[in-house]
Amino acid sequence: MSDTHGMVWWTELMTRDVEGAIGYYGDVCGWTFDTMEMMDGLGTYHLAKKGGQPVAGIMDMSSMTHLEGVPAHWFSYFAVDDLDAAMAATKSAGGKVLRDPFEVPGTGRIVILQDPTGAAMGMMTPETQN
Repeated sequence: MSDTHGMVWWTELMTRDVEGAIGYYGDVCGWTFDTMEMMDGLGTYHLAKKGGQPVAGIMDMSSMTHLEGVPAHWFSYFAVDDLDAAMAATKSAGGKVLRDPFEVPGTGRIVILQDPTGAAMGMMTPETQN
């Protein structure tokens, strides 16, 4: 296994108040932000940085109908060496795939899962790990 296998690799805030979140985390954590357009027309992604290094992301979940009624929350992604093996192990343990694997150019291959306890998370094989 690689040294990164099992590490929290990325985290992002899903919120309906992006400007409020940017103001809060900028003040409290000292983060600065870059913006970029997301794939599939999903809107703008706000990349939080500390000392010039990426630390987190912020996304507007207002238009995500599958998250209607879900409060703002932090969502974590775990690095795994073999995404297909992680999906199989999750299913075998009683979890499920919530979103099939997809590629994010420059980032890696990602799947959204639900663990056997019901918690949702992302698993990914980071491009820098390949």
